[in-house]
Amino acid sequence: PVPTAMLRDEDTEADFQRFLRRVDDVTSLLQGLSSPDVAVKEKAIAEAEEKLRAGGTSEEEETRTTVTRTVINTRAPVRAYAFLAMLEKDAKERAKQRKRNEQLANALKEKGNDAFRRGDFARAIQRYTEGLEKLRDKQELYTNRAQAYLKIQEYEKAIGDCEWALKCNEKCIKAYFLMGKAHLALKHYPESRQCYEKILQIDPQKESLFKDCVNEVNLEEKRVKDEERAMKEVQAGSVAALSIKELLQRLDTPGQDILFYAGGIRILAEVVKDCTEQTLFRTNNGFSILGDNEAVRGAFCAERKSPAEVELCVSLLLLWQAVCAGNEENQRLLLTQPDVSAQLPELLSSGILEIQRETLALIALYSEKESGRKLLLRHQDLTRWLQILMAFVKCSDARAGSAMNILSDLIGEKRFKAQCGVLLSTGVLPLFTQLLASARLVNQAALARAIGTVGSLCADPGLRARLAESRECWQGCLKLLDGGPDGSSPSYQECVFAALGLMMNLLLESNGIIQDFAVDISGRCLALLSHQDGRIVTRAIGVLSRVLPASSSAVEEVVKAGVVKKMIRFLKAGGQLTASYGIKTLGICTKSNRQAQEELVKADKGFAVLLRLLQSEDEMVVGNAAFCLGQCLGVPGAGTSLLNSNVVLLLLRLAGGDAARTNVQENAAIALGKLCVAEPRHVHQLRKLNGLAILNSSMKYVHSS
Repeated sequence: PVPTAMLRDEDTEADFQRFLRRVDDVTSLLQGLSSPDVAVKEKAIAEAEEKLRAGGTSEEEETRTTVTRTVINTRAPVRAYAFLAMLEKDAKERAKQRKRNEQLANALKEKGNDAFRRGDFARAIQRYTEGLEKLRDKQELYTNRAQAYLKIQEYEKAIGDCEWALKCNEKCIKAYFLMGKAHLALKHYPESRQCYEKILQIDPQKESLFKDCVNEVNLEEKRVKDEERAMKEVQAGSVAALSIKELLQRLDTPGQDILFYAGGIRILAEVVKDCTEQTLFRTNNGFSILGDNEAVRGAFCAERKSPAEVELCVSLLLLWQAVCAGNEENQRLLLTQPDVSAQLPELLSSGILEIQRETLALIALYSEKESGRKLLLRHQDLTRWLQILMAFVKCSDARAGSAMNILSDLIGEKRFKAQCGVLLSTGVLPLFTQLLASARLVNQAALARAIGTVGSLCADPGLRARLAESRECWQGCLKLLDGGPDGSSPSYQECVFAALGLMMNLLLESNGIIQDFAVDISGRCLALLSHQDGRIVTRAIGVLSRVLPASSSAVEEVVKAGVVKKMIRFLKAGGQLTASYGIKTLGICTKSNRQAQEELVKADKGFAVLLRLLQSEDEMVVGNAAFCLGQCLGVPGAGTSLLNSNVVLLLLRLAGGDAARTNVQENAAIALGKLCVAEPRHVHQLRKLNGLAILNSSMKYVHSS
């Protein structure tokens, strides 16, 4: 029998087993009550009567209950038949509900299948999971989800789903087949063979499939053993005496199988350990290995690789890492090999874990240094690389981090950004929005970095404009901000932080799409103002300050939701960046919204916060504070509340000052004029400070405003 791994969720397992026992009990009872055998029927009636007396009591509770008296019930048969009727009614209702659930589960299965066919395995897993929430004993959903887990190298999860599928259908061939694949990937060779043997036991007609699968296991096991033996030989020094030239000559031996060449290349990779050996490799034409050996070249370039070809490809990648590490000339020569240059993007998108891992390691040797990046840009077409590398966000292992490191290295290169623009709309954006929408199913640490990479593209005005016009991009960002079950996890919060940064960059643009989404964007940001992470709060205020000018409806909604009081509270707490975003947000709200003006006067007693901001060293903050003050002086009593303050002196200094930003003088002059109009007693203070000339010059701003 195939050993069964312990299920992680013991409660789920127990619940599932109780459910199956109840089904068996009720089925048995119904059969007994309908039996023509009098003895069987009487026994069933007694059991039904016992269940009626027990009510909803569980078995555990019954064992703790002591019966102290005998109950004689002459109406037992009548009550039993009533119980039968009740069971039949309940069974019909359950059948109807199950039918509805089955329809929903089937619909979700089809959506999952569509996503799987598109290669969106994270979305497929999500749909299959939703289907299982509707119908937990649907075997196809477990096997389909297991197949999706295999695609993203989540082998343990795939095995778990296969085990659940076999609980639903113990003769499910697909479950054993997929479980065998998962065990093989985990190098559990005996378990993998046992799975395939089960297939043959269930259906002897599957002998051909069985032989192919077992051969694959045997070949992989042999490969691993040969590799281990070769490594032991290297470590023992049995090949230490061989020169690089001799090793390369051995690889020229024609007619050998792929594993022979793979082992030789792996040994050569172990021998090359310093710059002297790297030079010897180059001077002995080591880079011609692909051109001179057709078997090696064919295996390296094969579209669909056998396990032996995978091993050879990995060995080549390890060799090139060894000969190129810290050696710029070798790095240049490698990229001038046509097959290498053409195959690098194909290897990255191969879907084979070992190949992808070592390809990423090789590329990292180039991307981490400026000279290496220049070589990549000179010899590689990087048009597809942003899309290819971003796809690794779906991986849960170290490949995701490695891919993001390479992207971080390349994104600062102007030529790389230009190449990214070629497939931005057709390749990058569809993938990126898909990742945003399925944030809780992907590698969130990597997703946060991918969002940051897209944010870096916004430094290019042309790319930023194209991103800002993508309705799907905005929808993806909004869905991510909604959070969900994972919203409080640190990795998800990093995604939210990155998404807010991206949105701030995109909001440097102005278009109809932004106007359409302004209400939704401002609503999400307002909800984030109570977030525990201060960085997220600051960026949410920043997004508000940039999106509100796009929509008067958005301004109206946030004012109704209490944004003015929230901004005053944040401004009181301090923080230079928060102050900059917060006062700008207040300026936008008070510009045309009377409720906002009145709430600011009420929330900021005596304009204490605004007066403090008028003395800030940040001219933008000062200018917006003066603007806010001027907007609110039309509220009855606002000017009077400032009679005992130094507001006239502050505004006079600003209006007559030499700030680099002219709007500081302008806004201060306007506020000064409005102050004297709202409360004439301020004119007396103005005269004392000899500021009437400045006031007179400001009147044109007052009238125009």
